[in-house]
Amino acid sequence: MIRLLQLRLFFTMTQSQFNITRPLKSPVALFLLGGIILSIYISLTVSPTWYVQKVVYQVFANEQGQLTYIHRDKPIALPTPTPIEQSPLSEHHFKPDEHPSIKSQWVVEKVELNGLIVDQYARLEAKFHLGLWSLLPAIIAIVLSLLTKEPLTGLLAGIVCGAIVLGIYDITDKIFLPRIAHLNTATVILLYLWLLGGLLGILSQTGSSKAFAEYVAHHLVRGPRSAKLVGWLLGIAFFQGGTISTVLVGTTVKPLADQHKVSHEEMSYVVDSTASPIAILLPFNAWPIYVQAFIFVPGAAFLATEADRIAFFFKSIPFSFYALLAVCGTLLVCLDKMVIAGPWMHTAQHRARSTGKLDADDAQPMNAAELQNVEAPAGYLPNPVEFILPLTLLISIAIGTFIFLGSPKVNWAFACALFLAATIALLKGMSLRQLIDGFGNGLKGVVLASVILMFAITIGWISRETGAGQFLIEIFGSWIPYWILPIILLALTIGIAIATGTSWGTFALAFPLVMPLVFNIAEAQQLANPELFCLICFAAVLNGSVFGDQCSPISDTTILSSMSTGADLIDHVKTQIFPASLAALGAALLWTLMMLFV
Repeated sequence: MIRLLQLRLFFTMTQSQFNITRPLKSPVALFLLGGIILSIYISLTVSPTWYVQKVVYQVFANEQGQLTYIHRDKPIALPTPTPIEQSPLSEHHFKPDEHPSIKSQWVVEKVELNGLIVDQYARLEAKFHLGLWSLLPAIIAIVLSLLTKEPLTGLLAGIVCGAIVLGIYDITDKIFLPRIAHLNTATVILLYLWLLGGLLGILSQTGSSKAFAEYVAHHLVRGPRSAKLVGWLLGIAFFQGGTISTVLVGTTVKPLADQHKVSHEEMSYVVDSTASPIAILLPFNAWPIYVQAFIFVPGAAFLATEADRIAFFFKSIPFSFYALLAVCGTLLVCLDKMVIAGPWMHTAQHRARSTGKLDADDAQPMNAAELQNVEAPAGYLPNPVEFILPLTLLISIAIGTFIFLGSPKVNWAFACALFLAATIALLKGMSLRQLIDGFGNGLKGVVLASVILMFAITIGWISRETGAGQFLIEIFGSWIPYWILPIILLALTIGIAIATGTSWGTFALAFPLVMPLVFNIAEAQQLANPELFCLICFAAVLNGSVFGDQCSPISDTTILSSMSTGADLIDHVKTQIFPASLAALGAALLWTLMMLFV
């Protein structure tokens, strides 16, 4: 007994002296510890459920007569395909509870197309999900981001827990290094750290951003409403969508909005809500070409060829009710018609107008102080033309390369804009040392946001590897009544996009499974207009993916909207989710009413 009392006294003194257990009283620490323990349990005990994803490709013979398909705008020789009935990944041989002998295979099968029997080429890929546990990494990342009010900790925790779930314990060499070496992540480092950061730093160092804001404020912008309206109009004009639009619009309008006391929450909402939504309303971009590869359905004549599927995308535009309501709702906010804005947006607007504070007191803006309130060097006279010319060149190259080359060369655009801004500054008399200082300040200003963006890409990859999207899709089946299917698809794709942080990734997960299901329901329930039914369901998936991407704190467009406007990421997500949710509810109601006509 004396020995036990001595041990208890020693433990109490040690706990008091070194504060061992106090950190565990924090809900953040407890949640993180619980997530790690749960991840280890899943890795050791949960068996995966395997499934096969099938993607049909348009295959053609090149000049040498070799079968070829297009991937990322490049022709690639087709490997020798296997007849589908001989493939171990075909439905006749594949077993969900057994580890497949191969992970992927090209196959060929005979299908009927416009009354003819033709060869159809597809890639079968074996993947798995872990049931409800597939969602754990994304849930940890999102919940911790909300608890800590900063995304870096949550994303890192989600990555660590996801790696443990996948049985990968060498996180640096097996997770981070391959992701950093990946083309998408390398593009992030080049574009959003060096080029974007450098351009912002030089424009700030020369004082041209401030000069442009003062010029436009004097000639065009009369107050907060017109400043927001300029951002809305630019969002419409930059209809490429996604990361391109958010960076271009945010970079351009931030100095105007700051000068007229537009809160960063308002401005980031305007930028984000006119990025991806406008890209599906004005789809003169890469979106239809990307999506059409996932929506082939055997037996659906209106989806038979690539041209048919692209036309199908354009036919769906009138049914993209969320995108229409989001863009129109953003216009109302720009005009200070705040009825749909929600309490958090109201608070942010009142704070900025009454106190001049563009961020909340506890905010952590995504743009560092290095990019704010920087004065030009003594003797250097800034001119708004120094701001206008690089951005005009940037926009011209981005749109011009899309028109003439088929895809916008954003890296070229930012590199040329950076070079032009630096050249003008040197020709006007700025020293090379001062220019490099501005460039360095620009890098400092966006380095944290770039790290967060790379972490977001990594957590999205982990969520796809654990099968989060597939699990959400599999919990629904053909029992669904046709009239409620658009609402279910909307909710489903919102969940996938929030969990993975990507609309395009959600397209790739959802469309190959959803479109055959939709067409089969239309035939099984003998709908009078199956094409209209498919169009409405297609629009629901498209719009749900955009909504989820737009409101996900681990989405690249959400992060870049905050970064380019200088907003706190969590504040941006919190203020945006109310008006976006109203638009989604309105869209769900309209899709349900449209079911009366199918």
